[in-house]
Amino acid sequence: SVDPSGQWYLEAGRGMGEVLNMADQQRAYTLSDRGTFIAYKDKADLQVLVEGDKALFNPYGVIAVNPELHTHVNYRGAMLLIAYLTSPQGQKVIDNYRKLGEQLFYTYE
Repeated sequence: SVDPSGQWYLEAGRGMGEVLNMADQQRAYTLSDRGTFIAYKDKADLQVLVEGDKALFNPYGVIAVNPELHTHVNYRGAMLLIAYLTSPQGQKVIDNYRKLGEQLFYTYE
């Protein structure tokens, strides 16, 4: 575990795009999501140093809102979306989604 403090550490308090610009200008390191990095890679001279490590995984989840507590929600639509996203077809769409030719999301069993 690393204590994020000290002279080496800068808490930016900015959006990811601004942080990538800061890292580029200061020749520094940062953690970034794949989508923002791909969008900014032509605007900055940055390289990916580490990827694929499970400690860096940023999983997404999907949960339907309880219709008994929130009667105005489209519960049926939510369940259809969940069924699609978790289906083999939905997982294939997620795996094949690209930005500037690069894969953004990965599905795992």
